Amino acid sequence: MVDTLLALLQTPSPSGRTDAVMRLIGSILDDLGVPFTLTRRGALTAELPGASSTIDRAIVVHADTIGCMVRALKDNGRLELVPVGTFSARFAAGARVRIFTDDSNAFITGTVMPLKASGHAFGDEIDTQPTDWEHVEVRVDRNVSTRDDLVALGMNVGDFVAFITSPELTEDGFIVSRHLDGKAGVAVALALARHVMSNEVVLPHRTTIMVTITEEVGHGASSGLPPDVAELISVDNAVCAPGQHSLEHGVTIPMADLHGPFDYHLTRKLLRLAKEQGIEHARDIFRFYRSDAAAAIEAGANTRAALVAFGLDGSHGWERSHLDSLSACYLLLQGWLRTPLTFATWDANPTGKLRDFPYSKQPAPSEQWVPLSRGDHTEPGDVSPGTHWPPSEGPQA
Repeated sequence: MVDTLLALLQTPSPSGRTDAVMRLIGSILDDLGVPFTLTRRGALTAELPGASSTIDRAIVVHADTIGCMVRALKDNGRLELVPVGTFSARFAAGARVRIFTDDSNAFITGTVMPLKASGHAFGDEIDTQPTDWEHVEVRVDRNVSTRDDLVALGMNVGDFVAFITSPELTEDGFIVSRHLDGKAGVAVALALARHVMSNEVVLPHRTTIMVTITEEVGHGASSGLPPDVAELISVDNAVCAPGQHSLEHGVTIPMADLHGPFDYHLTRKLLRLAKEQGIEHARDIFRFYRSDAAAAIEAGANTRAALVAFGLDGSHGWERSHLDSLSACYLLLQGWLRTPLTFATWDANPTGKLRDFPYSKQPAPSEQWVPLSRGDHTEPGDVSPGTHWPPSEGPQA
């Protein structure tokens, strides 16, 4: 899992330019003997073997990352940027980057710099200048000082700018890098695939692993899911920050995100599995966060959906996760894959009769609606006859 993650992190893949990382993931699945296909745009769906006749489950991860595009070629020979995905320019400042022109066989390196970068030139102004995207630029590592110099290099508006990740694995088991968001989930999913194929496991339900390529711009899993999927789990990062409950050393099972609550029954099932298997876990709610699960539901997927999350500090900046958290995600997902569907009979079909709906598993009797207080009356009584309108006398006649 760690080796796979390091390889993924070293392969740039901002949303919109993901072909190289998908080629890497495809080669890993080929080596494992996992069949897969690509959508027209390049998202991947692989299948793990199971006893069911249809593909009933999906694990969704995303290989795309935040990044930038060139907004303008500046007269000083530098590049103005626009972000791809949502993140602060303060985390871009100082980053080493690769600039991808239309020549797919080459790239040019550079550094994201604040407009006032030198204290020897600007004094205290380097601390008081704004930190938005209009106040950073890319200093290109070539002999360029004018816009025409950039054009001669083959640079254009819309060129992709990818951040160099510089991953480190620390003595205490932390991995520190850019772009753990997304790619750590891919590494977990590929480790699950390796376990299933190496041990010739036949799961209770055929399962697709979907690797999306546009999660960071909001519509990753909006198409490409098999139609029979009854349970979907998105694997993504858990927000480790003040005011949150996510764990850096365990798995987080979010109850809701910006999109709304996750499926009641599937989240509670995951919580029970974590408790039964002794996996360190926590609940959380993410107010400024959405995942591939939201994109799938918004696109009309008729599936239960939940999120399993690995702890991540400093998301969309210099990120840090711990191998304990990735392992906890792996163990919880492995346990889930070995279970029947949440409601084996009901969930096997896209629709059913009211009498078969497992409503008794959620509400307590006290949750049922009761009549409003009407003294000793249990019925609403006779309807008032009202009065004739408009009146025959008075100002409204």
